[in-house]
Amino acid sequence: MMKALLVLEDGRSFEGTSFGATGEGYGEVVFNTGMTGYQEVLTDPSYKGQIVTMTYPLIGNYGINEEDSESRSLWLEGFVIGELSSITSNWRSQKDLATYLEENGVIGIQGIDTRALTKHIRTRGAMKAVLSTIDDDVESLVRKACASPGLEGRDLVSSVTCEKPYQLNGQDGPRVVVMDFGVKRSIVNQLRNVGCRVSVLPAHASLDEIMEWEPGGVLLSNGPGDPDAVKYAIDTTKGLVEMGTIPIFGICLGQQILALALGGRTYKLKFGHHGSNQPVKCLKTGKIDITVQNHGFCVDIDSLDGRSIEMTHTNLNDNTLEGFEHRELQAFSVQFHPEAGPGPHDARYLFQRFVEMIRKG
Repeated sequence: MMKALLVLEDGRSFEGTSFGATGEGYGEVVFNTGMTGYQEVLTDPSYKGQIVTMTYPLIGNYGINEEDSESRSLWLEGFVIGELSSITSNWRSQKDLATYLEENGVIGIQGIDTRALTKHIRTRGAMKAVLSTIDDDVESLVRKACASPGLEGRDLVSSVTCEKPYQLNGQDGPRVVVMDFGVKRSIVNQLRNVGCRVSVLPAHASLDEIMEWEPGGVLLSNGPGDPDAVKYAIDTTKGLVEMGTIPIFGICLGQQILALALGGRTYKLKFGHHGSNQPVKCLKTGKIDITVQNHGFCVDIDSLDGRSIEMTHTNLNDNTLEGFEHRELQAFSVQFHPEAGPGPHDARYLFQRFVEMIRKG
């Protein structure tokens, strides 16, 4: 196997062996705590600009299949695991993980101490890194990592959104326009499961273009990077809010964009939330949901007008904001992923809530 190096901008380095593609990948290194779901992680557009570490020690044992992909491509900049399974065993498996990464140009590294890497990130915070199979000079790679672009201030949505609108019919329910900031297929599927006719629009779609579809509601999707850099989406959402007649549902990046459109602020978390086991409390019911999460930025609830905005959900691990709603307008959002692809299905009821909001008008 070929030698590979993962080098962080603070000089910490990890040596392992490569699998998948060869070359170099640059991104912010983060960790995901999910025990399963590596294919969904690989195909989640929200990971654009990031090198993802899986904390579960053995990855690849059930292979890859067509059905579990969350988008049309792989978006992450590198994949870090403890051990690549030598056996692929699942009746749905169509290929192994190494082949999948190689076909899609993603570099993987195995055989490193992912526990040590995770502890380092938790202590020092997420940071820029480089994953290389072609350069074994640590000092050279530190310089490359430091010179690489980070996430802050970068519009990564433009690189993952669809090129033109498309629709998925087959239902008699309300029309929902999905603003594709990096939408996962599971979100679209959940909307269809609750009876919606779905139209997916590129992130740059204007307010007039949205209204041409005569939507009953608008969903602001998940996506990668710094929400403050996606000015066009913020402006369009502000126009929707000012209209005040169309229900809005924001998920993950969609929550952040909705908050910015309402005059709020966002900030970068120390190492973000990435995994499928984050406990979230609904402040209205007291119910605890175990949720799927993937974000490095968060909304500052104190930056929003408390007379019109109500916090609805909070993260029990660090007390960060996980959801809010407008007291007067038909608009609400959550920071977690209620579609749960992969993960527990505790929060899928929110899609039904959105449909009921649309039907009430």
